[in-house]
Amino acid sequence: MTNTTDQIVLIVAFDPMPGRKEAFREHLFALVRAMSKEPHFVNTIVHDDLNHADRLVLYEIWSGTRERWLREEPQKPYRKTYEEGLPGLLADRIVQWMVPVAEWGSSLTAHIQGE
Repeated sequence: MTNTTDQIVLIVAFDPMPGRKEAFREHLFALVRAMSKEPHFVNTIVHDDLNHADRLVLYEIWSGTRERWLREEPQKPYRKTYEEGLPGLLADRIVQWMVPVAEWGSSLTAHIQGE
C-alpha cells in the first residue's frame, strides 16, 4: 500500500538522564509548542511509557515526505535551541519513521477505514 496522502509519522522514544525526566519533558514541550506552528505540522502526542517509568514517547504526524521533512524541519532555529539543550537531559533516543496506511477513530490521515 502506498502513502497516497504524503504524510509521515515519527515515533520517538526518549530516555532522559536519571532524575531529569521532568526537566526533559519541559524542554520537549517547548519544542512541540514551536513546531506545532509549522505549516506541515498535523499532530503530536507525548506519552509516558507505562513499562519504562523514565521513558517518554512522542508520536507526531507531518504532511509531506520524509525527504521534505529532513530537508526543511531540522534547519528551523528552534530545533537548534532544542538540540543544544539536550546535553545533561537526554541519555538516548530512538527514532522510527512510518507512513500511515489505515486509520480508525479519527481523521488525521486520509486512510480512514470503513466498518
